[in-house]
Amino acid sequence: MCSSVSSTIVQTWRERSPSSYSLKIQNFSQLKKSTLSSDGQYQSRLFSSGGYNWRMIIYPNGNNKDNGSGFISMYVEIDGKSLMSTPPSEVFADFRFFVFNKNENKYFTIQDVESKPFNNLRPVWGLPQVLQFVTFNDPKNGYIFGGDQFEFGVDVIVAPPPTKWESISFDAKLINPKFSWTIKNFSKLEYVYTSNSFAMGGSNWGWQMIIHLSVLAESETLAEDHEKIFAQGHIRILDPVGLNNFSCELLDWHDKSNTGWGWDQFVSTAELRKTYLDEDGTLNVEIEFEVVSTTKYSLL
Repeated sequence: MCSSVSSTIVQTWRERSPSSYSLKIQNFSQLKKSTLSSDGQYQSRLFSSGGYNWRMIIYPNGNNKDNGSGFISMYVEIDGKSLMSTPPSEVFADFRFFVFNKNENKYFTIQDVESKPFNNLRPVWGLPQVLQFVTFNDPKNGYIFGGDQFEFGVDVIVAPPPTKWESISFDAKLINPKFSWTIKNFSKLEYVYTSNSFAMGGSNWGWQMIIHLSVLAESETLAEDHEKIFAQGHIRILDPVGLNNFSCELLDWHDKSNTGWGWDQFVSTAELRKTYLDEDGTLNVEIEFEVVSTTKYSLL
């Protein structure tokens, strides 16, 4: 028998009756006597909540095995058959117990605000100290009324398993992380040069060079509004003699509205012609990716 006695226990008053199950008994004194032959407990009929079957368990004399001496003890148990027939094999649920008070015309409620895991090894959770017996048993306090009547109840709220999720990984061990282009007769190019597509980190990429010189690296994979990719790396214009490569870092998240990143003024055309074109007017450009993210996600 698993119970909860901690700072997570909350007590309140509520007008609305229990929505999962209500137990009304006409003779409390007789109920106490009847439980002497059943380990001190009364088990309700099965009821359904959240796709599973449950029963409420009452200890009118307190559950002495669970520090419930001198209190009314209340528990809720998941039916093992419904647990086996309805995956998953463990169910998290919140529960709230009710005791009706005739004087207040409201329900005293008590709950543990932490969800509890119900499974075949731990099918029962509850509260051993719901209400002091002397308080409950005195008709002046309003819990016993109409001769010897009372009402208990429970709300069981099953937390559904997550159906919407995403899982992000960052790949820092990329295979062949460099892509290079040789652009011949660079000075004769039109306004924009666009590379062929290439694959990296599960996405397709390309880059554009606007002859001022601006540079833009761009993902071609982002088709959905909710998709995004993180990329880190460097883009370089290579020095023909290998002494002074021009390099800038790429570091950004990208989505459908922002598929690319780059610089409007990457390098001046004068500096480009002076330093980075070889004797044939050829320009060599390189992109090296260091980290690229991959996201798996559930369908909306």
